[in-house]
Amino acid sequence: MHNQPKFIPQRGTNFYADGRSARPQVENTVARTQLHENAYFYTGMTGGKEGDVMPFPVTMQVLAKGQERYNIYCTPCHSRVGNGAGMIVDRGYHPAGNFHTARLIHAPLGHFFNVISNGYGAMPDYAAQVTVEDRWAIVAYVRALQLSQNATEADVAGGSHVEPLTDIEQREGFAPAFATQWGLPETAVYGTPTNEDYVLPGNGAAPTPMNSVGAPPAKAPTKVQPTGAPAAAAPAK
Repeated sequence: MHNQPKFIPQRGTNFYADGRSARPQVENTVARTQLHENAYFYTGMTGGKEGDVMPFPVTMQVLAKGQERYNIYCTPCHSRVGNGAGMIVDRGYHPAGNFHTARLIHAPLGHFFNVISNGYGAMPDYAAQVTVEDRWAIVAYVRALQLSQNATEADVAGGSHVEPLTDIEQREGFAPAFATQWGLPETAVYGTPTNEDYVLPGNGAAPTPMNSVGAPPAKAPTKVQPTGAPAAAAPAK
């Protein structure tokens, strides 16, 4: 079979008049999954700038899908409420973006799609993990999440029932002050600290200095005197 007649890629042949074994593609041929007629759908960019519209209608099914994908891929860093204080950040990872800052509240939808697709700062891209359509679903959910955490009574449809979180907290049997205002971990000032210099505990305590390999410095061992044992004599001078 090794010696059977065949065309080898990039090799010439005298079978065709042009001397090439590889034949030109049929005009307008597009490889599967590479058609990308709707450039905005695949890039989030229009006219070289990040767009601010969804490429398809947002339904409750789209939001549900966005919430599912967000909870899987985004909450470890951004948290369930999108304040950037996820459990990975709480354990020392680089602080994630807080979707409720003025900058991100007013950021165009294409910005979030672009960040998910290509990464941003310490955040890697998620193009391999999340399909294009699901990325847009996450974008829609992020926008809904921003509204949910900054909503006022004026945003509630007329006739809807509104009650304080403290009432819900009490009715559901949670401990007092369970539903309190969340916030980002505070970074104390140690000269000119950076996020790489300190571990942010996420509970309001002062950050822990980090050593050169990115781990909290080891504590010096403490010697414990056994019960009933005589104290060590001081060295003679």
